Amino acid sequence: MFNRNRGLRRAAALASISLVAGCGVFSGSTGNSGPIVVGTTSAPSTLDPAGSWDGSWELFRNVYQTLLAYPDGATTPQPDAARNCAFTDSGDRTYRCELRSGLKFADGDKLDAEAVKYSIDRIRSINAPSGPAGLLGSLDRVQAIGEREVVFHLNKADTTFPFVLATPAMSIVDPDDYPAHALRKDDSVHGSGPYTLKSYDEGKRAELVRNDTYQGFADRQNDAVTIRYFQDSATMVKALRSGDIDVTYRGLAASDIVALEAHRSTDLQLIDGSGTDISYLVFNPADPWAKQPAVRKAVAQLVDRSAIAHTVYKDTVDPLYSMVPAGLTGHATDFFDDYGDPSTSKARKILADAGITRRVPLTFWYTTDRYGSETGQMFQELKQQLDDSGLFTITLRSRPWKTYVVGYQKGEYPVFGRGWFPDFPDADNFIAPFVGEQNALGTPYASPVITGKLLPESRRESNRGEVVKEFEEAQQILVDDARLIPLWQGRQYVAASDDISGGERALDPSTIMMMWELHRKTSW
Repeated sequence: MFNRNRGLRRAAALASISLVAGCGVFSGSTGNSGPIVVGTTSAPSTLDPAGSWDGSWELFRNVYQTLLAYPDGATTPQPDAARNCAFTDSGDRTYRCELRSGLKFADGDKLDAEAVKYSIDRIRSINAPSGPAGLLGSLDRVQAIGEREVVFHLNKADTTFPFVLATPAMSIVDPDDYPAHALRKDDSVHGSGPYTLKSYDEGKRAELVRNDTYQGFADRQNDAVTIRYFQDSATMVKALRSGDIDVTYRGLAASDIVALEAHRSTDLQLIDGSGTDISYLVFNPADPWAKQPAVRKAVAQLVDRSAIAHTVYKDTVDPLYSMVPAGLTGHATDFFDDYGDPSTSKARKILADAGITRRVPLTFWYTTDRYGSETGQMFQELKQQLDDSGLFTITLRSRPWKTYVVGYQKGEYPVFGRGWFPDFPDADNFIAPFVGEQNALGTPYASPVITGKLLPESRRESNRGEVVKEFEEAQQILVDDARLIPLWQGRQYVAASDDISGGERALDPSTIMMMWELHRKTSW
């Protein structure tokens, strides 16, 4: 089921990380011959934090500021725009933050407690279909006291609330430049982060330069970064090899990763780190076939995750049998425990017991430009697995991300693929966003035991190691419903030219790149 050679390759790659990190102690300077150029296949869908619950956060982390964030090496939120934050009551329902003194936005406007309150309130006021309002379900109201004190009053105990405040969704915006009840439409940014957005060409590039008014934990190792957005991995890697870009941080295809591992050279480095991003299928209960539990369970019984990981992804991802990935407290393997290895006979019985004896027609949708070059190949593999069983007839459809999002929010897709990069490193964030009437999928998923009992119970526990029981029970409910079927768990790969340092420190626990960690080596 698991590939030992893949493990050996990973060990070798991890060994290379220690070598890279060791070299880094001899290098580092804010001086360089020009901006560090970073390539990615994940372009922002919007520049307004109130409108995004997606990969736009990559840019937000670097140009906006949040009260809390993750300094290098931290796994729990630490102060950034805030001087300090803490729960001030025994019931974990009142969370107070004191801002740093003298904070300003990049244009000189004052950043005070009212700006923080305004930024959070407008997320809920706008309630954008693709926005992050769903993260604020436990928030009752925000109170600004004086210029530097912000108090968050929660409607229930929620020890994960600091993690929410640390997400780029909670970026602080300038009230003078962002309307209270509508998303900002232009291509400008008014933030207080480590960089300012000098220029932006949608889908092509973002030019970042040092923000001299920034106050926070980021120790910038460079003065400027240019992010280039690519449509595919092959073009991006070609640009890396030719020296047109210095670093890649998301969207490397498996074939390119394998090639970089196999042909290591003195001018390129590949950094392999653990990841918690996942890929999964979503079933729409409004569809006459997808709404039937037997159909969903038969698909779960047939999916061969190991074949997907090996054949499509060349063992650069791992099979996943739970919505909570390995490495997080609460991870389980319930899909494997309940279904075992793929079996046509078991799937046929599941359908027959429900009175379904004909081939089931289902349309699977996927996005062409969001989750890497292998997405289409993965869906071809899924189609073949299900078609070959004789139990399903699968039709594939696809769209670019911007129109794809609109489609699933309107409920147009019977079954569709999604990926998830965590908002914060806690099992809660792999369950809560997908259930309830308002969720990140645009597909209502009523699960009263999870939303009304298990999540509230887990959020009363500040020691996250003590909530295994609640998350295991929640995961079993997800398996029993089979509304969401996990496929694989990824790892993080950063490819860079050999004169770049900082790549091994640049990914925060949510695998968002902190561009300020990158710098050119000055010596060895």
